[in-house]
Amino acid sequence: MTAHRPVEALDTHDVFNQPPPLEDIDLFTTDRALCDAVTRSGAGAHSQRLSALGQRSGSAELQAWGVEANRVQPVLETHDRYGRRIDEVTFHPAYHGLMRLGLESGFANAAWDGTANGHALHAAILMLSTQPDAGTTCPMTMTYAAVAALEAEPDVAAEWTPRILAGRYDPAVRPAGEKAGVTIGMAMTEKQGGSDVRANTTRASPAPDTGAGWYSLTGHKWFCSAPMCDAFLTLAYSEGGLTCFLLPRWLPDGTRNTGFRVMRLKDKMGDKSNASSEVEYHGALARRVGPEGRGVATIIQMVQHTRLDCVMGSAGQMRWGLAQAVWHSAHRSAFQKRLADQPAMANVLADLALESEAATAIGLRLAQAFDEGDPIARLLTPVAKYWVCKRAPSMIYEAMEAHGGAGYVETGPMGRLFRQSPLNAIWEGSGNVIALDVLRAVGREPESVEALRAYLLARQGQNSAYDRALSAFDWKGLHEGTARLGVERLALMAQAAVLIEWESPVAEAFCTLRLEQRGMAYGAFDATIDTRAIIERAIPG
Repeated sequence: MTAHRPVEALDTHDVFNQPPPLEDIDLFTTDRALCDAVTRSGAGAHSQRLSALGQRSGSAELQAWGVEANRVQPVLETHDRYGRRIDEVTFHPAYHGLMRLGLESGFANAAWDGTANGHALHAAILMLSTQPDAGTTCPMTMTYAAVAALEAEPDVAAEWTPRILAGRYDPAVRPAGEKAGVTIGMAMTEKQGGSDVRANTTRASPAPDTGAGWYSLTGHKWFCSAPMCDAFLTLAYSEGGLTCFLLPRWLPDGTRNTGFRVMRLKDKMGDKSNASSEVEYHGALARRVGPEGRGVATIIQMVQHTRLDCVMGSAGQMRWGLAQAVWHSAHRSAFQKRLADQPAMANVLADLALESEAATAIGLRLAQAFDEGDPIARLLTPVAKYWVCKRAPSMIYEAMEAHGGAGYVETGPMGRLFRQSPLNAIWEGSGNVIALDVLRAVGREPESVEALRAYLLARQGQNSAYDRALSAFDWKGLHEGTARLGVERLALMAQAAVLIEWESPVAEAFCTLRLEQRGMAYGAFDATIDTRAIIERAIPG
């Protein structure tokens, strides 16, 4: 009988023509658009500080933390083992590591602690923090923005603002006065109201036995962002009308605020690392912030700042998607050429790079306006929020497609990035709400309109496409039916104006491809631009 010969082990292939991992890089110094924007916005003195954060955020370790914080999702524990109500949320250790890095790098306090150009520094910190994981930036953003609302009630601000300014992350579940630092959440929307917060049914009645300014709240909130925070800004109707309150997790006597109950965590499409919830108030105790009946006016101070963060968060996601696409295309070949050298792909990558740089520039210019108290901020904030956040999903999808099938698998970063990308366009006012807010500002705040108009006019005479777009814009023609179109045109002109003002090397190409006739998809244009130079500027490293 003939013996069978053993089958020899064969190497089926070598792995080649694949890019190296995009990790262990400085996300700040390798992002030329961000470096330039930080300098132009006045925050250049903070470059070394931002580089240190950029190195940590771009490390393989931090990228892995982002993956783990989303893979192992938050868990709600409503009761302890003995049956006592606790309403606590537990997280993977990676979540806590990301929160600690962000808050202790100045995410929430840099804009308020006397640091020069603090809002621009904050904006850059946010952009860098977003790239390993965007979900953890949500509670940090609300903590940053809460300072603006707390100012409406000096006694409350005197107690809580120093805890924010401490710039420390303390995840312990205990009274805020015993912690090294705090985080602040937000609970505004209800099932029947959504963006119409005046449709709220939550009621507040004075609780004099607790102390001056304390109320008992009864009602529900359909969305409570970051329910593990130490306190929450919320709205309820008191005798004087819709009023803003700060609801702490722990009361002054050191006991839990047991009337605050987390009913469930939301199962979201993306943003998995961040716990979003539905809560009920069963006589929950809260302190009034601002006068009764002035709840919207009080909370809008916070919302203005969270909208800045929506812009910068989307800009950070766009930058990370662009970085992945240009990195992949620079290291992979097809048909005897690098992908980045193929004319069709070069057009797409250059177009994506223009979108990303314009988002970064308008976000930092807006932060500069916050630092300077410039009235342009009132109108530019919703304009930028509407456009940048709405552009992020389509741009990140195109960056995903640049990878081919490799972009569509969960072992890479693009799937998580794509699912995250629609959030900022929905949070803090979806498209129609934001467009209508622009109309309100145009109609009621002439100082902001004149400031933005003057800013746009000051850039005239440097680019013919920009001049034609500005001349054609009709401020008086804005109404509800044309609100989206008008805001879109304002946003494009504002982005172009910032790039022109800051002498960006991509300003001319942006004006050509965004203010002139072109196709609807990225890369669909026949204009002549220096695609190679634009792509080289965008490559991370």
